[in-house]
Amino acid sequence: MIPGVYGNSYQIVQAPGLVAIRYEMVHDTRIIRLDGAPHPGSLIHLDMGDAKGHWEGNTLVVETTNFNQRSAYRNANAATLRIVERFTPKSPGTLEWSVTVDDPSTWMRPWTFAIPLTVNNAEAIEQYECHEGNRGISSILSGARATEKTTDPSIR
Repeated sequence: MIPGVYGNSYQIVQAPGLVAIRYEMVHDTRIIRLDGAPHPGSLIHLDMGDAKGHWEGNTLVVETTNFNQRSAYRNANAATLRIVERFTPKSPGTLEWSVTVDDPSTWMRPWTFAIPLTVNNAEAIEQYECHEGNRGISSILSGARATEKTTDPSIR
């Protein structure tokens, strides 16, 4: 959920026993279980990790472990990486998202950052596709056809 160049829209939905976060970027949906069950054993690894949540007052606290090495944050050690997030309402339409990253085999001590998440109903989650604004392919093909006409005498 760290903002990037584009694709920064999210949708957070709560249902009995879970919270789901739908991401615009790559169109992933993250399921955060609130059932109190433990994380799976250390042989289970997931691209987005295994997220478990609970409430501390009005703050949703999410602990995520069991990452795949290929998706571990900042090249941390997936076997020892633990991320704790806190989603706290600050005002109507604003949540503070606080993240503590803990991996004793990568960093000397845990570290934390926080950013506000704001509601913007005018900014819908868009379809994620690699398409260069739906204009790139036609320009690429017209350029290739022009090059072919100048280099291949059989094309007129």
